[in-house]
Formats: sequence, C-alpha cells, structure tokens
Amino acid sequence: MEFISKSLFWVANSLLIPDIIILLILFARSLLLTGSFYNQFMTKRKNDKRLSQLIATLSPETVNTLRAALPANDNALFVRYLRNVLSKPASEAYSDFMLSNFENEADKDLSLSKMLSKMGPVLGLIGTLIAMSPALVGLSTGNIAGMAYNMQVVFATTVVGLVISAIGLITLQFKQRWYAHDANNLEYVTRILLSEPEA
Repeated sequence: MEFISKSLFWVANSLLIPDIIILLILFARSLLLTGSFYNQFMTKRKNDKRLSQLIATLSPETVNTLRAALPANDNALFVRYLRNVLSKPASEAYSDFMLSNFENEADKDLSLSKMLSKMGPVLGLIGTLIAMSPALVGLSTGNIAGMAYNMQVVFATTVVGLVISAIGLITLQFKQRWYAHDANNLEYVTRILLSEPEA
C-alpha cells in the first residue's frame, strides 16, 4: 500500500510543471483573445451602424442598396456570408446551406472561449492541489520557507486559472449574442430575397 501511495504521490508531483506550463500558454492565448475580441467588437460596432437600419427596412426593391453598402473587404464573418447570400440567385437550398455554414464557423470561433472558460479552473485547481501537498509537508516538518514557496504556487495557479476562465467566459457570452443576432439577420435577409417583389 505504501508503494502505491508513493507512486501516486510521485505521479501527481510530476504533473505540476506541465500544468504550470499549460497554464502560462493558455494565459498568453487568453491575452491574444482579448486583443482579437476588442478588434472584433469595434468591427461589429461599425458594421452594425452601417447595415442595421438597411437590414431592418429591407425589401426586395432595396436589396441593391444593401449590397452597395457592404464594406469593401470581408472584415467579419457576417459580412462575408451576407455578401455571398446577396451575390447568388435566391434559392431556399442555398440559403439553408449558407446559414448552416455560418453557424458552423461561428461555433468554431467560439471553441477557444469555451475551452478557456472550462480548462482555466481545472488546471488552476490541479496546480493548487498538487502544490498544497508539499506545503503541508513543509508545515509539518517546520520548513516555513518551503511551505511559503509552495503556497505561492498554490495561489498563483488558482489566480491565473480563474483569470483565464473569466476571459473565456466573458468573450463567450458576448460572441454568442453577436452570432445569434447575425444568424437572425442572415435568415431575415434570405427570407426577403426569397419573397416575391411587390407589384
């Protein structure tokens, strides 16, 4: 039994360094996500200001006006799919195909935020529990310096894990709302395109 316990303890301790390395990689990735999220926010704000009113008042007769108002470059996923929908002849099959592709690509963009929001606390907790064991050993043997060092690791892994999770969760909530709104707009535009122009 003692051999099994020592083996388990050794395996757990060997995971601390990989855990810390992965936490640092995810922290760097979350910082990059914050920058891209801000850029995406500013782009969406500009696009909404430019297109929202045109989409809300869209009719078969004003489709060309919406097409002309699109940004010159595809600066967002929604703009790219809207351009594709407007550039092809109206077809229910094609519209459904484009909407499905849009939802798939949106889900792919959300995957990083989902992963960060879930993995941050998990890796933080793993680092906390692994470092807590030698900290308790140091306390029992009177090694205050060793205990203090391990407690620093305990708190650091917890804080970094929670920061990663917070960034992932915040970006996930905003992006889910954005993509739901964009999908609704795309569906509305396709229905207008499929409708008959008024006589």
